[in-house]
Amino acid sequence: MAKRRRGKRGTGRKYFTQEHEDAIIQYNNSSDFLERSHLYETMIRPAFDEMVDKIVYTYRFNTLPNCDELRDDCKVWLTTILEKYNPDKGSKAFSYFSVITKNWFIAQVKKQQKKQRREVSLSNYISAEKIGNTPLYADDEYYEREETKEFLALLNKEMDSWNADSMRPNEKKVYEAIRLIFENADKLEIFNKKAIYLYLREITGLNTKQIVAQLNKMRARYRVFKEGYDNGEV
Repeated sequence: MAKRRRGKRGTGRKYFTQEHEDAIIQYNNSSDFLERSHLYETMIRPAFDEMVDKIVYTYRFNTLPNCDELRDDCKVWLTTILEKYNPDKGSKAFSYFSVITKNWFIAQVKKQQKKQRREVSLSNYISAEKIGNTPLYADDEYYEREETKEFLALLNKEMDSWNADSMRPNEKKVYEAIRLIFENADKLEIFNKKAIYLYLREITGLNTKQIVAQLNKMRARYRVFKEGYDNGEV
């Protein structure tokens, strides 16, 4: 039997384009059964199929038992949550559904871990840049960058709502310093956590203990935001 060959690297082919984004929005706005069926079969389902398959192989979820069955279950599940997508919240459909898909498979990994009664690090399945020694395909890198960019944009929007005027002086200093670092991230040489603390100390004039105390308050808000983002609620 001939082996299934993957597409060439570096083609940059985008299977989830603005046209697919528009089809999902049109699907959700339509009450016509025939129109919705046509949009789903011709545009949405093919994009979902390829998205799920790519996520499975990119993050090595194919090591899960009965992976083919899980992929089919995930594709069906995506259909049931189509109407939850709201473009007004600032996230692109691709980012929204890809994050939800990855988290769905991570949940399956955790179920498998519990069933086997042993802990296995998710790092065996997930790597930000490489899978083993194999670099991500060019088109995968494109979507990773786009997803990161959208996540940071939504996080910035979230931080806008934190109302700095109501913060105490030290908290406000750290908050404004973080915003400044965010705004100039592409200009700064930040290699590790220590470098970030150094920047924060220089900007705020506070010591590390004072900075950590204020960051802990912001981490609590961030965790709520991140949980909502992972669940597709942001």
